[in-house]
Amino acid sequence: MHASAALGRISPSPTLAITSRVLELKRAGVDVIGLGAGEPDFDTPDFVKEAAIQAIRDGKTKYTNVDGTIELKQAIVAKFARDNNLTYTTDQISVNVGGKHTLFNAMVATIDPGDEVVIPAPYWVSYPDVVQFAGGVPVIVKAGPEVGYKLDPAALDAAITPKTKWVILNSPSNPTGAGYTIDELRALGAVLAKHPHVWIFADDMYEHIVYDGFKFATIAEACPELFERTLTVNGCSKAYAMTGWRIGYGAGASWLIKAMAKLQSQSTSNPCSIAQAAAVAALNGDQSFLAERNTAFQGRRDLVVSMLNDIDGMHCPTPEGAFYVYPSFAELIGKTTPNGRLIDTDEAMVGYLLDDAKVAVVQGAAFGLSPAFRISYATSDALLREACTRIQTACAALK
Repeated sequence: MHASAALGRISPSPTLAITSRVLELKRAGVDVIGLGAGEPDFDTPDFVKEAAIQAIRDGKTKYTNVDGTIELKQAIVAKFARDNNLTYTTDQISVNVGGKHTLFNAMVATIDPGDEVVIPAPYWVSYPDVVQFAGGVPVIVKAGPEVGYKLDPAALDAAITPKTKWVILNSPSNPTGAGYTIDELRALGAVLAKHPHVWIFADDMYEHIVYDGFKFATIAEACPELFERTLTVNGCSKAYAMTGWRIGYGAGASWLIKAMAKLQSQSTSNPCSIAQAAAVAALNGDQSFLAERNTAFQGRRDLVVSMLNDIDGMHCPTPEGAFYVYPSFAELIGKTTPNGRLIDTDEAMVGYLLDDAKVAVVQGAAFGLSPAFRISYATSDALLREACTRIQTACAALK
């Protein structure tokens, strides 16, 4: 007996590996600051928790429809109408066990061996692995700091072939926080309009976490002509601080939603019934707390960007959204640590910061673009200031 070839095409999540390493070090009494986890430090809102408790009391503990209760699908339909000016019916909605599950279902349900999926880099770590698991070929298109970490329309056009099945767009982005404006989406839409065989996977998980008056738009809204071949994906994890509740969802063509439900019926079956009840409350409830949390996130972003840009040899662009920064340290490559270790890769830099500065960040190589690392600033101002001070000290010690 041995592991399958499909399993051999994927790697364990590097971001989850960093989180596990931080927990190990903390258990051993090491004063380590973990900036690797992609989850808000805020608690789930009380009104959402109360809805879950009420659902338990009401006995909503049985199986539901495979891909979501009708109440949750209706709440998602209402959310897309309210926030994105998109009109869906409940048979166009799929509810899944987190956004990663939506991605998995969509790719496995549609990809044949050799199909290509265009993925801008830096990308969320799971995109290429899930495509490869499904038998597809990730086509990685570099989108570095010189283009604001955003996919260039000409580069997109050049990457599309007759084998392209999907292009994945993530805005605001994990790991960079870069957000596409409506005009930028329309420029990409003009390219995609020329290639009617290509579908769009729009990952909007960080939609509500935006700064400086940035106006979020999703591509099906910006380019109505692409509506029929776009899967618009979102979830409760980030905006509502519900990472552990595991509710993601997608909206798209009813045949695709049916195909994803077929796969889900033989894998996970329905998402947790209690988490679904909580998600109904989150989507239908008072959204005013989002602005308050964004103000806190924006202050943290400004603190981290400013402290990282004070480091000689580091360049940290200011993101439009999410709660990540993705500083490039190209000018520090080739330097050595006080212990004589050469900083020649992302892994070397991240290892140095963990061992010497006791700060855990995630190497850029995990996201497909080096030399860089990702910091999640979803933690307290005090911890962020201390972490950035440690990074400054460690970088100043490089020779």
